[in-house]
Amino acid sequence: MKKYEIMYIVNASLDEEQFKAVQDRLHATITSNEGTIDKVDDWGIKDFAYEIDHMKKGHYVVINVTCGNEGIFEFQRLARISNNVIRIMVVKTQGEE
Repeated sequence: MKKYEIMYIVNASLDEEQFKAVQDRLHATITSNEGTIDKVDDWGIKDFAYEIDHMKKGHYVVINVTCGNEGIFEFQRLARISNNVIRIMVVKTQGEE
């Protein structure tokens, strides 16, 4: 298992219930693939430096996970096809233990 830091930005126009549903669906992909979510850091709604898809704000979330490749690939796939996820970035923070 490897450790990753994932930052994703969700559409800021979603209400709290819709945001929570998107977040739960994304996090479930990690846990269903035998991974663990070590830390969730919700930064809240922040202004973009430049407009992205006619949006000026986004809800930033940073999570630290321990997961295999399958979980990360599935997370990225679901985030890319979701209309509510604006951007995603995955960084490997530590190698296999």
